[in-house]
Amino acid sequence: MSALLHNFLITKSRNPVDLLNAATRLFGGAITTSPLDGLCGGDHELRGVSAPDFAAGYFASPLDVRVASSTGRRSYFVNIGVSGAISAVCGGLRATLDSATAGIVNPGDTQELRPLGADTRFLGLRIDAAMVDQEFTALTGHPPVSTVRFDFALDLAKPKGRAVRLLVRSLLEQLDSGDPLFQRAELQRSQLRCIVTALLLAQPHSHTGDLRDGPQPGHPRTLRTALGFIEANLTDRIGLHDIAAAADCSPRTLSSVFRDRLGLSPMAYVRTLRLERIRAEILTSTDQVGTIAYRWGVSHLGRFAGEYRDRFDELPSDTAARR
Repeated sequence: MSALLHNFLITKSRNPVDLLNAATRLFGGAITTSPLDGLCGGDHELRGVSAPDFAAGYFASPLDVRVASSTGRRSYFVNIGVSGAISAVCGGLRATLDSATAGIVNPGDTQELRPLGADTRFLGLRIDAAMVDQEFTALTGHPPVSTVRFDFALDLAKPKGRAVRLLVRSLLEQLDSGDPLFQRAELQRSQLRCIVTALLLAQPHSHTGDLRDGPQPGHPRTLRTALGFIEANLTDRIGLHDIAAAADCSPRTLSSVFRDRLGLSPMAYVRTLRLERIRAEILTSTDQVGTIAYRWGVSHLGRFAGEYRDRFDELPSDTAARR
């Protein structure tokens, strides 16, 4: 991965401020950057590609930098060494990032990166948190009840880690190919989904236990029926009694099954799934936020906006502004 994103130069300068500003632009305001020990000389280069769900940047710089998550943007970052090494600290955890070890930064976390040598090069990949939530849902049959938080250091030398590296390399090769087919958002999104799925399966995280049971077929019939009913009627204003009637059980039994298997109530599941679908549509549609929300069964826009902010750390209007 030594000649990454060669057609996507953003900045090449001896002024490190140019690099810091370019990184903020590349990642769509998802981060704020500041030097750790003052500005330094040398060459500072950034090449990168940005899309609604992700951004990929190739960094060549000796600058020690602090990278903090911006309020209102839920993103994951995967840092992979290309040459040389980086001393990285995140959440009190320390790792040396190189071609054999990647670092995964969770939403809201701050990282400190110190290149170990002037020839250090690394790749930074931003992944929208909604993509992780969606792929987790596809794997388990239910959305995560809280933010998925990965362990920091990912061993790229082990088979599962090598799979992640191979998929990232494939994405970059597609971007570098110059083929218009590979510039299509649909193909890029498909490749990104593969990377996210591999991360969820390869790297330990706060919800790893949920993946051991597999998706919906492992659930009892009552729960499978309820989940199917919710999926089919998510745009309607369904309530607990509607779901219980469809599952042929009492509301109390239904609530117990949901809490035992999914860790949340039936209506909390409905709200979470509905918010995920609304967010996905806001990012891909030109319709007004209110129109989209009503289409998904929302009856009170003020309450919806508060729930959306609690879930995604930003208002629906903030999401729509990035379209």
